[in-house]
Order: sequence, then C-alpha cells, then structure tokens
Amino acid sequence: MSSLPFLVVNAGSSSLKLALIEPASGRSLSQAIAENLLTPQSRVRLQGDPGETQQIAESDLNHRQALELILPKLEALASLEAPLPGVGHRVVHGGEHFRSSVRVDQEVLRKIESCNQLAPLHNPWALKGIHSLLESRPGLPQVAVFDTAFHQTLPPHSFRYALPETLYTKGHVRRYGFHGISYAYLLEETAARLGRPAESLSLLLAHLGNGCSACAVREGRSVDTTMGLTPLEGLTMGTRSGDVDPNLLLYLHDTMGLSLEDGTSLLNKQSGLLGLSGRSNDMREILEGVQSGDPACLLAFEVFCFRLAKGLLGLTASLDRVDALVFSGGIGEHAAAVREKTLSHLRLLGVVIDPERNAQHGAESAGLISAPESAFPCQVVPTNEELRIAREASRLLLP
Repeated sequence: MSSLPFLVVNAGSSSLKLALIEPASGRSLSQAIAENLLTPQSRVRLQGDPGETQQIAESDLNHRQALELILPKLEALASLEAPLPGVGHRVVHGGEHFRSSVRVDQEVLRKIESCNQLAPLHNPWALKGIHSLLESRPGLPQVAVFDTAFHQTLPPHSFRYALPETLYTKGHVRRYGFHGISYAYLLEETAARLGRPAESLSLLLAHLGNGCSACAVREGRSVDTTMGLTPLEGLTMGTRSGDVDPNLLLYLHDTMGLSLEDGTSLLNKQSGLLGLSGRSNDMREILEGVQSGDPACLLAFEVFCFRLAKGLLGLTASLDRVDALVFSGGIGEHAAAVREKTLSHLRLLGVVIDPERNAQHGAESAGLISAPESAFPCQVVPTNEELRIAREASRLLLP
C-alpha cells in the first residue's frame, strides 16, 4: 500500500472538504473545509499536522475557486516532495451501475449523472467537485468511491420492494443502502482485529451518527441493510424519522393540509431525535436531558435504542451466525448509554455487556465492550471513511 498521500474530496451543496491522507499509515497530513460556498459568508479553514491552522474569509467562493485556493495550501502544509498521485471522491449514489470504486472517465461521469434523481442533494455536487479538478488539474487521475457500492451484493429478496415490477425495471425503485464506505472500512478493520480474513466473517455493523443505519455482512459481503431507496428508511436518526407507515404523507395532507414537499421535509429534517425530544438532534444533548429528568429526551433515547435493537435483530435473518457486533459513528463510538440500552434489548442473542469496558468505550480492551461469557464479541470500532477513500484511490491508481 502506498505511502504517497492521496487527495480525498467530499463536495456538498455549500461545502467542500479536502484531506491529504497516506493510505499505508492512515495519517492525515493536512485537511481543509470550505463552508458557506456561493454566499458572501464563504470561508476556508485549513489544518496541518501537528495542528498548524489557517482561516481565510473570501466572499462568494464557488467550488472551483475554493479548490484552487485550498489545494496549493494543503500541499504546502503537508510539505509534499512529489506530485499528487491521484484523488478519491466520495459519491453518494452509484445506482446499479457501480459495484466497486472506479477510475473516472467520461462514461463514469455520464453514469454518475444518471443517478442524480436518486440523490439530488448529493450527486450533482460530487460531480461539481470532479469537474472542478478536471479543469484545474486536468492531468490528475481521479477515482469515484460510492456509498452505495458496498450494498450491491444484496440479494433480490433483500433489495426489492413488494411493488409492481415496472417500478423497478423502469423507475429503478429498490433498496440501495448507504454508509457503504464506512462499512467497507469497518469490515476491513474488524477482520484485522479478529485476526481473520474479511471474507470469512458474518457481522452486524452499526453506523450511528446524525444519519444512522445498520448492516448485515455474510462471508464478507453485505446481505442486508436498514436504509433503502433513500437514507430516510430504517432506524431513528438525528432529524430523520426512519420507518413510518407509508400512508402517513397522505394522512398529513388530508388532516393537516401538509403538501407532499412539506411532509417529506418534516420526515427528513424535523423528526428523529429532534422531533421526539423537541430539543436537539444531538445525542449528547439528549443524554443530558435524560440525566436532568426530561421525559421527552428519555422517550427519544428509548425509541432510538429500541429501533436500533429491532433493526439489528431483523438483520440476523440474513446470517447463520454472528462473529461480532460493531458500533461506530459519533453515537456508536461515544455514547455508552446507547450501547448499553441497545444491547439490553438483544438478550435473545446471548449478548452480555461489560459495564466497565463499555464506560471506557473499549479504549483499554482493543474496542471490546462485551463480557467473556457473551455469545459473541461486541466492539467499538472508529470508522474512517476518508482513509477508505484514499486506499481505494491508491488501489486503483498505483501498481
């Protein structure tokens, strides 16, 4: 694996995140974020290793301008002695076109664009990042790494909805799943921790942040996941409702006069932890509310954990055994109370938590938070999507 640093790009509608990462060591040499792009409040923050920082305020930056401003500074902060070997882009949706990461060419760009309707808030901006680099550094090889690709191994009985065939064949309506870059990294890291080949493992993986999902891995391949056509399906999340009765939107229209757009916005931006608590979408604030006796925060906490446990139990239908259960993401890595409560709902699986290890987030036990008598190990494994993207770029671009 290469020790040369690769550029990792994550482009959003008003933001651009970049990092220079060594695939072999996993070290981030420098990183930057441009925020509030296309507004008078646009600004850039850069950080080098071991912590040198810069802030730049420049009005009305667009994505290409931000990239051209940031990249030379990132290279200087990282003290690069050789040209960049390539770039890896996070692309949310690859539809059924991409089962793995690919080197970018015109055909790849066309297929990514064809998925814009499946991810209208994400794919167009990933394309903006790719095109910006094609214009400013035309000779720099680029790789697209897809959040959906990891789940392209789902069998039809898992990815198909019980809907008429034409909705799938003509409308591409199916379950795609997301957080695949994270799950690919977690599979690799968990295999290393267990000292076993990734292709031999059956795992339950939970990526828990503001967006939350879980995944069943069998023999190293995703066989089921909780997110679906969009990231709204599945678990309770920060602002997303997760699973609801599909007739809810019609009910809200008929009884409260909500339009389809307003109802969809409510489910995506005003629900989840925020909707239940009336306080916050941040689990840290929810747990503070639980400690202070706030009943709405307690309900939000309990719904979150119960739905997570229910989702994990449902995923076991795709497995013959469980070699490990892994918690990751901001909540999964840092919220001991969430892990404890969730695992208390998994008694039928024979899971036994070690309270001391859990309180330490597994820091002194190589991530392990379960007791020796547990039916299988439960672990905290920090995810690193940027490193996974850098490694995919290295794998495809260097011999």
